[in-house]
Amino acid sequence: MDKPRILFISHTFPPIVGGVETHNFELSTWLSKQTEVKLIANKKRWLIPFFLAYTTIRAVLSSRKYDVVVLGSCILANVAWRLKLFGSKKPVVAIAHGLDLTWKNPIYQKIWVGIFMKKIDKFIAVGNETIKTAKEKGISENKIVFIPNGVDTEKHLVDSCRENLEKIIKQTVAGKKILLTSGRLAKRKGVAWFIDNVMPKLDSDFIYIIAGDGPDKQNIFDMIKKNNLYSRVHVLGYITDSVRNALLNTADLFVQPNIKIPGDMEGFGISVIEAGACRLPVLASSLEGLKDAIKDGQNGFLVESGNANAYVSKINELFAVGSPREIFGEKTRQFIIDNYSWEHISQRYLEEIKAVMTNDKFPMSNKGQISNSK
Repeated sequence: MDKPRILFISHTFPPIVGGVETHNFELSTWLSKQTEVKLIANKKRWLIPFFLAYTTIRAVLSSRKYDVVVLGSCILANVAWRLKLFGSKKPVVAIAHGLDLTWKNPIYQKIWVGIFMKKIDKFIAVGNETIKTAKEKGISENKIVFIPNGVDTEKHLVDSCRENLEKIIKQTVAGKKILLTSGRLAKRKGVAWFIDNVMPKLDSDFIYIIAGDGPDKQNIFDMIKKNNLYSRVHVLGYITDSVRNALLNTADLFVQPNIKIPGDMEGFGISVIEAGACRLPVLASSLEGLKDAIKDGQNGFLVESGNANAYVSKINELFAVGSPREIFGEKTRQFIIDNYSWEHISQRYLEEIKAVMTNDKFPMSNKGQISNSK
């Protein structure tokens, strides 16, 4: 089987925390198991502007040794423009996550979206809502394909118990029903909205744990104070992987109550499939990329975004006969394994990468550079 040599560029990579970072790390890792991958990655958030400038030159110099360039985000579209400016015939594939298309910066929209992205040969979108947005931005439908995010189905699966959970939140959880949200606390995640509109309507035996940090954290604290929910809502902030894994394997239900925010969007939602891999069912808003990640009744449940009564009703329904984890956990995990494992998803990426290389617009000299060994 032909194995293309891939130059993979990521402007934001672990230890930076976030969905794009996790995606780029996992994809580059799993592609490396199937073919030759050279990674150029930025691992410090404050260096991103400098990396965007520096990597355009490095890409031009490095791309000669590889058959295809893969950009971990459309924010790196300037790399594609620079490569084509210098006469490179190598195909460029970019992963579109959502916000990299909608960022409300007029310079970015005019130059990156309006000029640089036109030089990208194929876009792999992580969600169908992202495809819709890309088309609205003038990107040809023929250049876009949908591949969902993936998950390492064993990575977060650990043996944990309620005693571990009690140590984390420093509160007894006997007889409690545990809701969990984990991830970057952006306003679109709807955590503050959920605290203000849903938690006061749930019985006092519901505990809501929020793991993560982000720009909406103060708003979340304000909603806790407003509703006097100090004993029922726990904001943990940034947590270690071991703590996060303990939460994913002990909570009863993962909630992702996203709300619509102009200029922002959920491209897919990696956290919800990570939860599912840990036998943790998800209740999420039927919005944007979450509709691609959650298949209602399979690995979770969808309700109308911003509808507090719908959330309350569905939560009470799911807990009516016990913990959703105990009832739906095995089915949830199996669905994730069958549909979102990185082993499967990375193979789909590799197929699309090879497909763009066989496009007639690229000279046979480029196609002939595909190596037969890793």
